[in-house]
Amino acid sequence: MASTTTLQAVLLAATVAYAVHRQLTKQKPPAPYPPGPNPLPILGNVADLTTKELWLLAKKWANKYGSITYLHVFGQDLVYLNTPEVAFELLDKRGAIYSDRPRLVMAGELCGCENMVAFAPHGDTSRRQRKLMQTALGLSSIKTYQPLFELETRPFLKRLVEDPFGFRDHIRQYAGGLTLLILYGYQVQSVNDPFLRLADECVWLISNRILSGGGIWPVDVFPSLKRLPEWFPGAGFKRNAATWKKKMEEFADRPYKFVLDEMDKGTARSSFVSVLLDDVAQSKDKEVDPQLGFDVRWTANSMFSGRPSHSSGSIIATISQFILAMVQHPEVLKRAQAEVDAVVGKNRLPVCEDRESLPYCDAIFLETFRWGVPAPFTLPHRLTEDDIYDGMFIPKGSLVSHNESAIFRDEKLFPDPYSFNPDRYLHPAVDEATARRRDPRAYAFGFGRRRCPGANLVESPVWLLMVSVIATLDIGKAIDDQGREIEPEVVFDDSIFRLPNPFKFSVSPRSEHALKVLTQEGA
Repeated sequence: MASTTTLQAVLLAATVAYAVHRQLTKQKPPAPYPPGPNPLPILGNVADLTTKELWLLAKKWANKYGSITYLHVFGQDLVYLNTPEVAFELLDKRGAIYSDRPRLVMAGELCGCENMVAFAPHGDTSRRQRKLMQTALGLSSIKTYQPLFELETRPFLKRLVEDPFGFRDHIRQYAGGLTLLILYGYQVQSVNDPFLRLADECVWLISNRILSGGGIWPVDVFPSLKRLPEWFPGAGFKRNAATWKKKMEEFADRPYKFVLDEMDKGTARSSFVSVLLDDVAQSKDKEVDPQLGFDVRWTANSMFSGRPSHSSGSIIATISQFILAMVQHPEVLKRAQAEVDAVVGKNRLPVCEDRESLPYCDAIFLETFRWGVPAPFTLPHRLTEDDIYDGMFIPKGSLVSHNESAIFRDEKLFPDPYSFNPDRYLHPAVDEATARRRDPRAYAFGFGRRRCPGANLVESPVWLLMVSVIATLDIGKAIDDQGREIEPEVVFDDSIFRLPNPFKFSVSPRSEHALKVLTQEGA
Protein backbone atom coordinates (compact mmCIF):
# COMPACT_ATOMS: atom_id res chain seq x y z
CA MET A 1 0.00 0.00 0.00
CA ALA A 2 2.81 2.38 0.88
CA SER A 3 4.63 1.66 -2.38
CA THR A 4 1.43 2.28 -4.37
CA THR A 5 0.92 5.56 -2.57
CA THR A 6 4.54 6.48 -3.23
CA LEU A 7 4.14 5.79 -6.94
CA GLN A 8 0.96 7.86 -7.08
CA ALA A 9 2.79 10.72 -5.37
CA VAL A 10 5.63 10.44 -7.88
CA LEU A 11 3.20 10.45 -10.79
CA LEU A 12 1.40 13.47 -9.38
CA ALA A 13 4.68 15.30 -8.88
CA ALA A 14 5.79 14.42 -12.42
CA THR A 15 2.46 15.57 -13.81
CA VAL A 16 2.67 18.86 -11.98
CA ALA A 17 6.28 19.34 -13.09
CA TYR A 18 5.30 18.63 -16.69
CA ALA A 19 2.38 21.07 -16.54
CA VAL A 20 4.60 23.75 -14.98
CA HIS A 21 7.20 23.20 -17.70
CA ARG A 22 4.51 23.54 -20.39
CA GLN A 23 3.27 26.78 -18.86
CA LEU A 24 6.73 28.27 -18.49
CA THR A 25 7.88 27.37 -21.99
CA LYS A 26 4.62 28.25 -23.72
CA GLN A 27 5.08 31.16 -26.08
CA LYS A 28 2.63 34.01 -26.11
CA PRO A 29 -0.08 33.11 -28.63
CA PRO A 30 -0.59 35.35 -31.69
CA ALA A 31 -4.28 35.74 -30.75
CA PRO A 32 -6.43 34.98 -27.68
CA TYR A 33 -7.39 31.38 -26.96
CA PRO A 34 -11.10 30.56 -27.36
CA PRO A 35 -13.16 31.11 -24.21
CA GLY A 36 -13.79 28.33 -21.72
CA PRO A 37 -14.12 27.45 -18.03
CA ASN A 38 -11.55 29.03 -15.74
CA PRO A 39 -8.69 26.57 -15.23
CA LEU A 40 -6.99 25.70 -11.98
CA PRO A 41 -3.33 26.72 -11.64
CA ILE A 42 -1.07 24.08 -13.18
CA LEU A 43 -3.78 21.37 -13.36
CA GLY A 44 -5.94 23.22 -15.85
CA ASN A 45 -9.56 22.12 -16.32
CA VAL A 46 -9.23 18.62 -14.90
CA ALA A 47 -12.02 19.38 -12.39
CA ASP A 48 -14.38 20.45 -15.19
CA LEU A 49 -14.46 17.04 -16.90
CA THR A 50 -16.69 14.10 -16.04
CA THR A 51 -16.91 10.48 -17.17
CA LYS A 52 -20.72 10.48 -17.24
CA GLU A 53 -22.84 12.51 -19.65
CA LEU A 54 -20.05 14.90 -20.58
CA TRP A 55 -22.32 16.13 -23.38
CA LEU A 56 -24.53 17.90 -20.83
CA LEU A 57 -21.58 19.93 -19.60
CA ALA A 58 -20.45 20.60 -23.16
CA LYS A 59 -23.90 21.96 -24.02
CA LYS A 60 -23.73 24.35 -21.05
CA TRP A 61 -20.29 25.48 -22.19
CA ALA A 62 -21.66 26.17 -25.66
CA ASN A 63 -24.46 28.30 -24.23
CA LYS A 64 -21.99 30.29 -22.16
CA TYR A 65 -18.91 30.57 -24.39
CA GLY A 66 -20.26 30.51 -27.94
CA SER A 67 -18.99 28.79 -31.08
CA ILE A 68 -15.81 27.30 -29.56
CA THR A 69 -14.99 26.09 -26.05
CA TYR A 70 -11.37 25.73 -24.98
CA LEU A 71 -9.99 23.74 -22.05
CA HIS A 72 -6.60 22.36 -21.16
CA VAL A 73 -5.74 19.48 -18.84
CA PHE A 74 -2.13 18.98 -17.70
CA GLY A 75 -0.98 20.91 -20.75
CA GLN A 76 -3.20 19.09 -23.28
CA ASP A 77 -5.41 21.49 -25.23
CA LEU A 78 -9.05 20.39 -25.71
CA VAL A 79 -11.34 22.17 -28.17
CA TYR A 80 -15.10 21.71 -28.66
CA LEU A 81 -16.78 23.07 -31.80
CA ASN A 82 -20.32 24.12 -30.92
CA THR A 83 -21.93 25.43 -34.13
CA PRO A 84 -22.45 24.03 -37.63
CA GLU A 85 -20.52 26.91 -39.16
CA VAL A 86 -17.33 26.37 -37.18
CA ALA A 87 -17.55 22.57 -37.48
CA PHE A 88 -17.76 22.67 -41.28
CA GLU A 89 -15.15 25.42 -41.57
CA LEU A 90 -12.51 23.66 -39.51
CA LEU A 91 -13.15 19.94 -39.89
CA ASP A 92 -14.26 20.07 -43.52
CA LYS A 93 -12.75 23.08 -45.30
CA ARG A 94 -9.55 22.97 -43.25
CA GLY A 95 -9.55 19.20 -43.03
CA ALA A 96 -5.95 18.96 -44.25
CA ILE A 97 -4.74 20.07 -40.81
CA TYR A 98 -7.66 18.76 -38.71
CA SER A 99 -7.85 15.15 -39.96
CA ASP A 100 -5.15 13.50 -37.86
CA ARG A 101 -5.89 11.37 -34.81
CA PRO A 102 -4.15 11.74 -31.43
CA ARG A 103 -1.57 9.13 -30.53
CA LEU A 104 -3.21 7.43 -27.60
CA VAL A 105 -0.65 5.12 -26.01
CA MET A 106 -3.17 3.40 -23.77
CA ALA A 107 -5.97 2.84 -26.29
CA GLY A 108 -3.72 2.31 -29.29
CA GLU A 109 -0.47 0.63 -28.39
CA LEU A 110 -1.29 -1.00 -25.05
CA CYS A 111 -4.93 -1.99 -25.64
CA GLY A 112 -4.50 -3.04 -29.26
CA CYS A 113 -6.77 -0.46 -30.94
CA GLU A 114 -3.98 1.16 -32.96
CA ASN A 115 -4.81 -0.91 -36.05
CA MET A 116 -8.45 0.19 -36.12
CA VAL A 117 -9.34 2.80 -38.74
CA ALA A 118 -10.70 5.31 -36.22
CA PHE A 119 -7.51 5.29 -34.13
CA ALA A 120 -5.01 5.25 -37.00
CA PRO A 121 -3.15 8.46 -37.82
CA HIS A 122 -3.69 9.86 -41.28
CA GLY A 123 -1.30 7.99 -43.57
CA ASP A 124 -0.82 4.97 -45.82
CA THR A 125 -2.54 2.46 -43.53
CA SER A 126 -5.64 4.58 -43.00
CA ARG A 127 -5.86 5.35 -46.73
CA ARG A 128 -5.66 1.66 -47.64
CA GLN A 129 -8.31 0.72 -45.10
CA ARG A 130 -10.67 3.51 -46.10
CA LYS A 131 -10.31 2.44 -49.74
CA LEU A 132 -11.36 -1.08 -48.76
CA MET A 133 -14.38 0.30 -46.93
CA GLN A 134 -15.35 2.38 -49.94
CA THR A 135 -15.02 -0.65 -52.21
CA ALA A 136 -17.24 -2.92 -50.15
CA LEU A 137 -19.58 -0.44 -48.45
CA GLY A 138 -20.00 2.47 -50.85
CA LEU A 139 -23.47 3.54 -51.98
CA SER A 140 -23.23 1.39 -55.11
CA SER A 141 -22.22 -1.70 -53.12
CA ILE A 142 -24.54 -1.40 -50.12
CA LYS A 143 -27.52 -2.59 -52.20
CA THR A 144 -26.01 -6.06 -52.32
CA TYR A 145 -26.46 -6.28 -48.54
CA GLN A 146 -30.10 -5.16 -48.47
CA PRO A 147 -31.49 -8.74 -48.51
CA LEU A 148 -29.46 -9.33 -45.32
CA PHE A 149 -31.09 -6.29 -43.67
CA GLU A 150 -34.50 -7.75 -44.50
CA LEU A 151 -33.46 -11.22 -43.31
CA GLU A 152 -32.73 -9.94 -39.79
CA THR A 153 -35.72 -7.58 -39.47
CA ARG A 154 -38.58 -10.03 -38.94
CA PRO A 155 -36.92 -11.97 -36.06
CA PHE A 156 -36.28 -8.67 -34.27
CA LEU A 157 -39.95 -7.68 -34.51
CA LYS A 158 -41.03 -11.04 -33.11
CA ARG A 159 -38.62 -10.77 -30.17
CA LEU A 160 -39.79 -7.24 -29.38
CA VAL A 161 -43.45 -8.32 -29.22
CA GLU A 162 -42.60 -11.28 -26.98
CA ASP A 163 -40.44 -9.28 -24.54
CA PRO A 164 -40.68 -5.46 -24.76
CA PHE A 165 -38.56 -4.78 -21.66
CA GLY A 166 -35.68 -6.71 -23.21
CA PHE A 167 -35.57 -4.29 -26.15
CA ARG A 168 -31.88 -3.50 -25.65
CA ASP A 169 -30.92 -7.15 -25.91
CA HIS A 170 -33.11 -7.53 -29.00
CA ILE A 171 -31.50 -4.51 -30.65
CA ARG A 172 -28.09 -5.77 -29.62
CA GLN A 173 -28.77 -9.11 -31.28
CA TYR A 174 -30.13 -7.35 -34.37
CA ALA A 175 -27.28 -4.84 -34.67
CA GLY A 176 -24.50 -7.23 -33.77
CA GLY A 177 -25.97 -10.11 -35.73
CA LEU A 178 -26.52 -8.01 -38.83
CA THR A 179 -23.03 -6.52 -38.66
CA LEU A 180 -21.42 -9.95 -38.24
CA LEU A 181 -23.50 -11.23 -41.15
CA ILE A 182 -22.49 -8.35 -43.44
CA LEU A 183 -18.84 -8.25 -42.46
CA TYR A 184 -18.14 -11.97 -42.12
CA GLY A 185 -21.13 -13.87 -43.48
CA TYR A 186 -21.68 -15.25 -39.98
CA GLN A 187 -25.30 -15.69 -38.87
CA VAL A 188 -26.02 -15.25 -35.17
CA GLN A 189 -28.49 -17.77 -33.78
CA SER A 190 -29.15 -16.34 -30.31
CA VAL A 191 -28.31 -13.49 -27.97
CA ASN A 192 -25.76 -15.81 -26.32
CA ASP A 193 -23.91 -16.54 -29.56
CA PRO A 194 -20.14 -16.70 -28.79
CA PHE A 195 -19.13 -14.29 -31.58
CA LEU A 196 -21.83 -11.84 -30.56
CA ARG A 197 -20.80 -12.00 -26.90
CA LEU A 198 -17.16 -11.45 -27.85
CA ALA A 199 -18.10 -8.50 -30.06
CA ASP A 200 -20.31 -6.96 -27.37
CA GLU A 201 -17.58 -7.31 -24.78
CA CYS A 202 -15.07 -5.52 -27.01
CA VAL A 203 -17.47 -2.68 -27.84
CA TRP A 204 -18.29 -2.30 -24.14
CA LEU A 205 -14.59 -2.26 -23.19
CA ILE A 206 -13.85 0.46 -25.73
CA SER A 207 -16.81 2.61 -24.71
CA ASN A 208 -16.79 2.20 -20.94
CA ARG A 209 -13.20 1.37 -20.06
CA ILE A 210 -10.63 2.29 -22.71
CA LEU A 211 -12.27 5.55 -23.81
CA SER A 212 -14.08 6.37 -20.59
CA GLY A 213 -13.53 9.95 -19.44
CA GLY A 214 -12.27 11.10 -22.82
CA GLY A 215 -9.78 8.29 -23.32
CA ILE A 216 -6.77 10.21 -21.94
CA TRP A 217 -4.69 8.16 -19.45
CA PRO A 218 -1.55 9.19 -17.54
CA VAL A 219 0.51 7.04 -19.90
CA ASP A 220 -0.72 9.18 -22.79
CA VAL A 221 0.79 12.23 -21.09
CA PHE A 222 3.89 10.34 -19.93
CA PRO A 223 4.57 7.59 -22.53
CA SER A 224 7.56 6.36 -20.50
CA LEU A 225 5.08 4.84 -18.03
CA LYS A 226 4.46 2.07 -20.55
CA ARG A 227 7.88 0.67 -19.61
CA LEU A 228 6.77 -0.07 -16.04
CA PRO A 229 6.63 -3.84 -15.36
CA GLU A 230 3.08 -5.11 -14.86
CA TRP A 231 3.87 -6.24 -11.32
CA PHE A 232 4.97 -2.75 -10.28
CA PRO A 233 2.65 -1.04 -7.74
CA GLY A 234 0.37 1.40 -9.53
CA ALA A 235 0.82 -0.33 -12.91
CA GLY A 236 -2.67 -1.81 -12.86
CA PHE A 237 -3.41 0.03 -16.11
CA LYS A 238 -0.84 -2.20 -17.83
CA ARG A 239 -2.40 -5.37 -16.47
CA ASN A 240 -5.82 -4.22 -17.63
CA ALA A 241 -4.44 -3.21 -21.01
CA ALA A 242 -2.83 -6.62 -21.54
CA THR A 243 -6.16 -8.33 -20.86
CA TRP A 244 -8.11 -5.94 -23.08
CA LYS A 245 -5.59 -6.23 -25.90
CA LYS A 246 -6.04 -10.01 -26.01
CA LYS A 247 -9.78 -9.47 -26.41
CA MET A 248 -9.31 -6.93 -29.21
CA GLU A 249 -6.95 -9.22 -31.09
CA GLU A 250 -9.23 -12.21 -30.56
CA PHE A 251 -12.16 -10.30 -32.02
CA ALA A 252 -10.10 -9.24 -35.04
CA ASP A 253 -8.78 -12.76 -35.65
CA ARG A 254 -11.58 -15.23 -34.90
CA PRO A 255 -14.32 -14.00 -37.30
CA TYR A 256 -11.70 -13.42 -40.02
CA LYS A 257 -10.44 -16.99 -39.65
CA PHE A 258 -14.06 -18.18 -39.82
CA VAL A 259 -14.38 -16.58 -43.28
CA LEU A 260 -11.11 -18.14 -44.50
CA ASP A 261 -12.26 -21.55 -43.32
CA GLU A 262 -15.63 -21.15 -45.03
CA MET A 263 -13.95 -20.02 -48.26
CA ASP A 264 -11.70 -23.08 -48.17
CA LYS A 265 -14.80 -25.29 -47.85
CA GLY A 266 -16.64 -23.38 -50.58
CA THR A 267 -19.50 -22.51 -48.21
CA ALA A 268 -18.74 -18.83 -47.50
CA ARG A 269 -21.62 -16.35 -47.74
CA SER A 270 -21.02 -13.13 -49.62
CA SER A 271 -19.67 -10.65 -47.08
CA PHE A 272 -17.31 -7.69 -46.69
CA VAL A 273 -14.34 -9.99 -46.06
CA SER A 274 -15.19 -12.64 -48.66
CA VAL A 275 -15.79 -10.03 -51.38
CA LEU A 276 -12.43 -8.39 -50.74
CA LEU A 277 -10.67 -11.77 -50.71
CA ASP A 278 -12.58 -13.14 -53.69
CA ASP A 279 -9.67 -12.78 -56.12
CA VAL A 280 -7.49 -14.72 -53.70
CA ALA A 281 -10.11 -17.44 -53.38
CA GLN A 282 -10.10 -17.92 -57.15
CA SER A 283 -6.32 -18.11 -57.44
CA LYS A 284 -4.39 -21.36 -57.53
CA ASP A 285 -2.33 -20.98 -54.36
CA LYS A 286 -5.05 -19.21 -52.32
CA GLU A 287 -2.38 -17.48 -50.25
CA VAL A 288 -3.55 -14.13 -48.87
CA ASP A 289 -1.03 -11.32 -49.17
CA PRO A 290 -0.05 -10.44 -45.56
CA GLN A 291 -0.72 -6.72 -46.01
CA LEU A 292 -4.12 -7.34 -47.61
CA GLY A 293 -5.00 -9.81 -44.87
CA PHE A 294 -3.96 -7.32 -42.18
CA ASP A 295 -5.97 -4.49 -43.75
CA VAL A 296 -9.10 -6.58 -44.35
CA ARG A 297 -8.99 -8.10 -40.87
CA TRP A 298 -8.66 -4.80 -39.03
CA THR A 299 -10.96 -2.81 -41.32
CA ALA A 300 -13.75 -5.30 -40.71
CA ASN A 301 -13.09 -5.17 -36.99
CA SER A 302 -13.08 -1.36 -37.09
CA MET A 303 -16.54 -1.21 -38.62
CA PHE A 304 -17.95 -3.25 -35.76
CA SER A 305 -16.24 -1.72 -32.78
CA GLY A 306 -13.74 1.00 -33.59
CA ARG A 307 -15.72 4.16 -34.33
CA PRO A 308 -18.53 5.33 -32.01
CA SER A 309 -20.80 6.84 -34.66
CA HIS A 310 -20.57 3.79 -36.94
CA SER A 311 -20.39 0.90 -34.52
CA SER A 312 -23.08 -1.49 -33.34
CA GLY A 313 -23.30 0.64 -30.18
CA SER A 314 -24.52 3.55 -32.28
CA ILE A 315 -27.20 1.36 -33.86
CA ILE A 316 -28.37 0.19 -30.43
CA ALA A 317 -28.54 3.76 -29.13
CA THR A 318 -30.34 5.08 -32.23
CA ILE A 319 -33.05 2.41 -32.28
CA SER A 320 -33.51 2.72 -28.49
CA GLN A 321 -34.06 6.47 -28.92
CA PHE A 322 -36.52 5.77 -31.73
CA ILE A 323 -38.58 3.46 -29.50
CA LEU A 324 -38.56 6.09 -26.74
CA ALA A 325 -39.73 8.75 -29.21
CA MET A 326 -42.62 6.56 -30.43
CA VAL A 327 -43.67 5.82 -26.84
CA GLN A 328 -43.72 9.54 -26.00
CA HIS A 329 -45.25 10.71 -29.30
CA PRO A 330 -48.11 8.41 -30.38
CA GLU A 331 -49.38 11.02 -32.84
CA VAL A 332 -46.13 10.74 -34.79
CA LEU A 333 -46.41 6.96 -34.92
CA LYS A 334 -50.02 7.06 -36.16
CA ARG A 335 -49.18 9.52 -38.93
CA ALA A 336 -46.23 7.40 -40.03
CA GLN A 337 -48.37 4.25 -39.99
CA ALA A 338 -50.87 5.93 -42.30
CA GLU A 339 -48.08 6.81 -44.74
CA VAL A 340 -46.71 3.24 -44.74
CA ASP A 341 -50.19 1.76 -45.23
CA ALA A 342 -50.81 4.03 -48.22
CA VAL A 343 -47.47 3.28 -49.90
CA VAL A 344 -46.54 -0.25 -48.86
CA GLY A 345 -49.94 -1.76 -48.07
CA LYS A 346 -50.49 -4.37 -45.39
CA ASN A 347 -49.41 -7.56 -47.10
CA ARG A 348 -45.64 -7.18 -46.77
CA LEU A 349 -42.88 -5.49 -44.80
CA PRO A 350 -41.26 -2.34 -46.20
CA VAL A 351 -38.05 -2.69 -48.21
CA CYS A 352 -35.24 -0.23 -48.87
CA GLU A 353 -36.67 0.62 -52.30
CA ASP A 354 -39.72 2.16 -50.56
CA ARG A 355 -37.64 4.89 -48.94
CA GLU A 356 -38.16 7.66 -51.50
CA SER A 357 -41.92 7.16 -51.26
CA LEU A 358 -41.98 7.52 -47.46
CA PRO A 359 -40.86 11.11 -46.74
CA TYR A 360 -42.45 11.33 -43.28
CA CYS A 361 -40.82 8.07 -42.17
CA ASP A 362 -37.52 9.39 -43.48
CA ALA A 363 -38.09 12.58 -41.46
CA ILE A 364 -38.58 10.43 -38.34
CA PHE A 365 -35.27 8.74 -39.08
CA LEU A 366 -33.47 12.11 -39.32
CA GLU A 367 -35.19 13.53 -36.26
CA THR A 368 -34.21 10.48 -34.22
CA PHE A 369 -30.55 11.14 -34.98
CA ARG A 370 -30.94 14.83 -34.07
CA TRP A 371 -33.20 14.56 -31.01
CA GLY A 372 -31.60 11.40 -29.65
CA VAL A 373 -27.94 12.37 -30.27
CA PRO A 374 -26.90 8.68 -30.05
CA ALA A 375 -23.14 9.39 -30.19
CA PRO A 376 -22.65 12.95 -28.82
CA PHE A 377 -18.88 12.88 -29.32
CA THR A 378 -16.92 11.04 -31.97
CA LEU A 379 -13.21 10.39 -31.50
CA PRO A 380 -11.33 13.71 -31.45
CA HIS A 381 -9.30 15.06 -34.32
CA ARG A 382 -5.73 16.23 -33.75
CA LEU A 383 -4.67 19.59 -35.14
CA THR A 384 -1.32 19.33 -36.92
CA GLU A 385 -0.61 23.08 -37.26
CA ASP A 386 -1.38 26.24 -35.30
CA ASP A 387 -4.59 27.81 -36.56
CA ILE A 388 -6.59 30.99 -36.10
CA TYR A 389 -10.36 31.12 -36.51
CA ASP A 390 -12.48 34.24 -36.02
CA GLY A 391 -9.67 35.91 -34.10
CA MET A 392 -9.14 32.91 -31.77
CA PHE A 393 -5.93 30.91 -31.58
CA ILE A 394 -6.12 27.10 -31.65
CA PRO A 395 -2.69 25.60 -30.92
CA LYS A 396 -1.05 22.72 -32.75
CA GLY A 397 -1.67 19.39 -31.01
CA SER A 398 -5.17 20.34 -29.80
CA LEU A 399 -7.71 17.54 -29.59
CA VAL A 400 -10.73 18.86 -31.48
CA SER A 401 -14.28 17.46 -31.19
CA HIS A 402 -17.51 18.69 -32.72
CA ASN A 403 -20.19 19.04 -30.05
CA GLU A 404 -23.29 17.35 -31.45
CA SER A 405 -25.31 18.08 -28.31
CA ALA A 406 -24.89 21.80 -28.91
CA ILE A 407 -25.27 21.66 -32.70
CA PHE A 408 -28.43 19.56 -32.57
CA ARG A 409 -29.91 21.95 -30.01
CA ASP A 410 -29.09 25.09 -32.02
CA GLU A 411 -32.33 27.11 -31.96
CA LYS A 412 -31.45 29.01 -35.14
CA LEU A 413 -31.03 25.81 -37.09
CA PHE A 414 -33.64 23.72 -35.24
CA PRO A 415 -36.42 25.86 -33.70
CA ASP A 416 -37.84 24.37 -30.49
CA PRO A 417 -34.86 21.98 -30.47
CA TYR A 418 -35.90 19.81 -27.50
CA SER A 419 -39.14 18.77 -29.20
CA PHE A 420 -39.34 15.63 -31.33
CA ASN A 421 -40.70 17.14 -34.55
CA PRO A 422 -40.15 15.28 -37.85
CA ASP A 423 -42.03 18.03 -39.70
CA ARG A 424 -38.92 20.22 -39.52
CA TYR A 425 -37.41 18.11 -42.35
CA LEU A 426 -40.42 18.30 -44.67
CA HIS A 427 -39.89 21.96 -45.55
CA PRO A 428 -37.16 22.57 -48.15
CA ALA A 429 -34.17 24.59 -46.98
CA VAL A 430 -33.54 28.00 -48.54
CA ASP A 431 -30.22 26.86 -50.02
CA GLU A 432 -27.92 23.85 -50.29
CA ALA A 433 -25.61 24.98 -47.49
CA THR A 434 -28.53 25.30 -45.06
CA ALA A 435 -29.86 21.90 -46.11
CA ARG A 436 -26.49 20.36 -45.32
CA ARG A 437 -26.28 22.01 -41.91
CA ARG A 438 -29.78 20.72 -41.08
CA ASP A 439 -28.94 17.11 -41.94
CA PRO A 440 -27.86 15.26 -38.75
CA ARG A 441 -25.92 12.73 -40.85
CA ALA A 442 -23.52 15.50 -41.83
CA TYR A 443 -22.24 15.48 -38.23
CA ALA A 444 -22.87 11.92 -37.08
CA PHE A 445 -20.75 10.29 -39.78
CA GLY A 446 -17.64 12.47 -39.76
CA PHE A 447 -16.15 15.33 -41.74
CA GLY A 448 -13.77 15.74 -44.65
CA ARG A 449 -11.08 13.09 -44.84
CA ARG A 450 -12.50 11.40 -41.76
CA ARG A 451 -16.00 10.91 -43.22
CA CYS A 452 -16.43 7.17 -43.27
CA PRO A 453 -18.07 5.17 -46.08
CA GLY A 454 -19.01 2.63 -43.43
CA ALA A 455 -21.78 5.07 -42.45
CA ASN A 456 -23.95 3.30 -45.03
CA LEU A 457 -23.75 0.20 -42.85
CA VAL A 458 -25.56 2.12 -40.11
CA GLU A 459 -28.03 4.22 -42.06
CA SER A 460 -29.76 1.69 -44.33
CA PRO A 461 -30.55 -1.07 -41.78
CA VAL A 462 -31.55 1.44 -39.10
CA TRP A 463 -34.00 3.11 -41.48
CA LEU A 464 -35.43 -0.24 -42.55
CA LEU A 465 -35.90 -1.45 -38.98
CA MET A 466 -37.62 1.78 -37.92
CA VAL A 467 -40.07 1.63 -40.82
CA SER A 468 -40.75 -2.07 -40.23
CA VAL A 469 -41.63 -1.31 -36.59
CA ILE A 470 -43.93 1.49 -37.77
CA ALA A 471 -45.62 -0.80 -40.30
CA THR A 472 -46.41 -3.68 -37.97
CA LEU A 473 -46.46 -2.61 -34.31
CA ASP A 474 -48.40 -0.36 -31.96
CA ILE A 475 -46.09 1.10 -29.31
CA GLY A 476 -47.18 3.08 -26.27
CA LYS A 477 -46.72 3.67 -22.57
CA ALA A 478 -46.97 0.70 -20.23
CA ILE A 479 -50.13 0.38 -18.11
CA ASP A 480 -50.06 -0.38 -14.38
CA ASP A 481 -52.49 -2.57 -12.41
CA GLN A 482 -54.88 0.37 -11.96
CA GLY A 483 -55.01 1.09 -15.69
CA ARG A 484 -52.81 4.18 -15.46
CA GLU A 485 -50.07 4.99 -17.94
CA ILE A 486 -46.50 4.61 -16.71
CA GLU A 487 -44.15 7.35 -17.81
CA PRO A 488 -40.88 5.84 -19.09
CA GLU A 489 -37.99 6.42 -16.70
CA VAL A 490 -35.12 7.62 -18.87
CA VAL A 491 -31.59 7.15 -17.47
CA PHE A 492 -28.31 7.33 -19.39
CA ASP A 493 -25.34 5.41 -17.97
CA ASP A 494 -23.11 4.73 -20.98
CA SER A 495 -19.95 6.87 -21.19
CA ILE A 496 -19.85 7.13 -25.00
CA PHE A 497 -23.35 6.53 -26.34
CA ARG A 498 -26.53 8.35 -25.32
CA LEU A 499 -28.19 5.01 -24.69
CA PRO A 500 -31.22 4.91 -22.39
CA ASN A 501 -31.37 2.18 -19.78
CA PRO A 502 -34.24 -0.31 -20.23
CA PHE A 503 -37.63 1.27 -19.57
CA LYS A 504 -41.17 -0.11 -19.55
CA PHE A 505 -43.50 0.30 -22.54
CA SER A 506 -46.23 -1.67 -24.30
CA VAL A 507 -46.03 -3.19 -27.77
CA SER A 508 -48.36 -5.36 -29.81
CA PRO A 509 -49.04 -6.20 -33.46
CA ARG A 510 -51.26 -3.54 -35.05
CA SER A 511 -53.76 -6.18 -36.16
CA GLU A 512 -54.26 -9.85 -36.85
CA HIS A 513 -53.08 -9.12 -40.36
CA ALA A 514 -49.87 -7.55 -39.06
CA LEU A 515 -49.35 -10.58 -36.83
CA LYS A 516 -49.67 -12.82 -39.87
CA VAL A 517 -47.04 -10.77 -41.70
CA LEU A 518 -44.71 -11.06 -38.69
CA THR A 519 -45.04 -14.80 -38.47
CA GLN A 520 -44.56 -15.48 -42.17
CA GLU A 521 -41.45 -17.46 -42.97
CA GLY A 522 -39.17 -16.47 -45.80
CA ALA A 523 -38.52 -12.86 -46.65
